[in-house]
Amino acid sequence: MKTTTFAATLLASSIAFAHPAQAAGKPAFGDPIPVAEGLTLDPIIDARIRYEGVDQPTVDADALTVRLRTGLELRHAPSHLAVLVEAEGTLALSRKYNAFPFALAGSPQRRTKFGVVADPESIDLNRAQIMYKVKDFALTVGRQRINLDDQRFVGSIGWRQNEQTFDAVRAEATLGLVSFDGTYAIQQDSIFGSEAGPRRSMDGDFVFLGASAKVGPLTAKAFSYLIDYDEAFAFANSSQTYGGRVSGSVPLSKAVKLNVLGSYARQSSFGSAPVAYDADYVLGELGLAYQGFTLTGGYEKLGAARTVGKAFQTPLATAHKFNGWADLFLTTPGNGLEDKYVTLAKVLPKVKAVQGLNTNVTYHEFRSDRGGVKFGTEWDASLGFRTKKIGWLVKYANYDAEKFGVDREILWLQAEVAF
Repeated sequence: MKTTTFAATLLASSIAFAHPAQAAGKPAFGDPIPVAEGLTLDPIIDARIRYEGVDQPTVDADALTVRLRTGLELRHAPSHLAVLVEAEGTLALSRKYNAFPFALAGSPQRRTKFGVVADPESIDLNRAQIMYKVKDFALTVGRQRINLDDQRFVGSIGWRQNEQTFDAVRAEATLGLVSFDGTYAIQQDSIFGSEAGPRRSMDGDFVFLGASAKVGPLTAKAFSYLIDYDEAFAFANSSQTYGGRVSGSVPLSKAVKLNVLGSYARQSSFGSAPVAYDADYVLGELGLAYQGFTLTGGYEKLGAARTVGKAFQTPLATAHKFNGWADLFLTTPGNGLEDKYVTLAKVLPKVKAVQGLNTNVTYHEFRSDRGGVKFGTEWDASLGFRTKKIGWLVKYANYDAEKFGVDREILWLQAEVAF
């Protein structure tokens, strides 16, 4: 990959994110501004520049994009109300990539001679919401960001430049030891942005329900996700999912903790789904944490249904977080997917030159749930840290295909500042 020029551009351009230090005692840039008694105005600024280079035998890509997310939040403490409006825009400094992984007639961003990098140029209204919030209750109405648990089923896909949001009503409440979370949405605003034609947003009926409680050091949760799309091209992703998860950390000694995560869910056809099916989801994960090191091993299955070609899907998830950063399995193959993985992570908080230095390496082994087809292996690695207000990230994925797709390497270089 030709990364040298792009890396230099990334490092130089990110200097623009820095700002002069504030004088002692004065409000810092980005802090809430008092405008009246009990009323504050909080500016929102989130800027990110990223190089993404894709290297594979068929097509390559070199994408350099800049994303600016900006808006404001007006909070009125006496009434417990807040109004938030936020816009988002993405600009490509290098266009040697295919922004859309689907056919889109007449789009200058559909460049099939290059590999896919799903960060199209776009201008969008990202969020526009009203929130009422007290100690044990919150109600949010409007276009909003929704991240549930680890985002395996519903998330904002914040890794991409244009995030996923929902036009929804969401209520969160705590009654004693039990917490409830319920959402009804009528529109999914996709990561593909304003130039994506019918895939800019998808209408439908979306219901997310969850109830959780602490059980000693663990948290147990029951959940249900009902997805019913209005657009014909999305009918196949209409489904109903019911399940539960247990997560938490158990101290083994003063220095060692055991991290536990387990989940099971059952998914079936729902609403406009054209084909009836049933499929299972299974997740088991154990990790040992000691002096900043964490060693984690896990197994995840997105099962195949008896209906040929159908498998467990998570169309609203932040899927990049799971099953390898090379993004080969954003959609589960028809024969299902089994992912065995091991991660070694290290946090280095005492490094004086930078803040929050962290690194991790993950190995994945993929195969089909049905038929025993070897889907290949993948190595992922990342290094992140902060210098003043700038967050830096270097990230790499190397997928070795066996009987599924082609080999793929991806390198990311990123700088971000947010207030």
